[in-house]
Amino acid sequence: MLFGAALMLVLTACGNGQQVEESPRPVLVARPGGAVNGVSAFAGEVRAREESPLSFRVGGKLIERKVDVGAHVAAGQVLAILDAGDLEAQARAAQAQLAAAEADYGRARADQVRYSQLAKDQLVSRSTQDAQDAAAKAALGQVNAARATLEVARNQSAYTHLRAPSAGVIASRSAEAGQVVAAGQQVFALAADGAREVAFAVPEGAIATFKPGQEVLIELWSQSGQRWPGRVREVSPAADPASRTYAARVTVDAPAGTLELGQSARIYLPNQAASGLSVPLASVQRSANGTAVFVADLNSGTVKLRPVQTGAYGPERVPVSSGLEPGDWIVVAGGHLLRDGQKVVAVDRDNHPVEQSPSDGKRSSLSDAKR
Repeated sequence: MLFGAALMLVLTACGNGQQVEESPRPVLVARPGGAVNGVSAFAGEVRAREESPLSFRVGGKLIERKVDVGAHVAAGQVLAILDAGDLEAQARAAQAQLAAAEADYGRARADQVRYSQLAKDQLVSRSTQDAQDAAAKAALGQVNAARATLEVARNQSAYTHLRAPSAGVIASRSAEAGQVVAAGQQVFALAADGAREVAFAVPEGAIATFKPGQEVLIELWSQSGQRWPGRVREVSPAADPASRTYAARVTVDAPAGTLELGQSARIYLPNQAASGLSVPLASVQRSANGTAVFVADLNSGTVKLRPVQTGAYGPERVPVSSGLEPGDWIVVAGGHLLRDGQKVVAVDRDNHPVEQSPSDGKRSSLSDAKR
């Protein structure tokens, strides 16, 4: 109660009971600028259309690595070798099991023929002959199983040689000789020969502007000024959890040999929605209805929070498609400290008060009038 009474005393004038008016706050204002660059640029990297992680189909100790990063390899070329001692021993064991199964089948087959003749002479019963037929059939099954086991063992022994699935360039290496690797663990990454693309990351604010099939322009950092037409081939439907960007790829219509793996590139997207007005990023405010800017009313000496429609954000400015007029004075600094309807004193960048010109009704600054 005492605090409330003290506050009322502060807010009332001496002896007349009227509230003390708030002093106008100086604000830096400027008119909306011209259209920002109508092209959005994104940084990218030249990549192969087909990039394959290469790994062994079996695990083991890596005893030899035959290629280095950057080496060009042919299809079927051996890239690395695992120690095949254990797998070769398993193949020999499977070979021995097959030989034993074939021997058992040969004996069972001979018994089957002999008992078949005895059954014809009625020297053995029918059930005895059926038992021999079943034994021969089981022995044949054992032979087939042993042969399949041997085939698997031989395949696994061959899997100790990692071969290139196609011609290309070794883009990266993830294992060294002496290392024990598991089945499926990446050892190399192969960038296949053929088409080259540009991979880049699309920020969340621009993902709506990129669609598969959209036309763009590509420029290499090493060949500034030379641009080739391109087309968006794919856009990831989900953002990367770390960078919060969407992976995208662009095919480039450039002469063969122009794009080299790893080159830096720019992707230019024409901004069809760019307007004739733009404002500094610092002037854009968030309101309950979306995006807005503070506009200074020179007649009343107040600011009004006006909703606007903006385009794609640039490095320093953002295009405004609706909500502003060329003659408006917008607050370009400190807008987060203002409130709608607050009393202000508008000044330009030379710290001169901004007033309305009486001659033509257009708004201008005193510095402009003096000039």
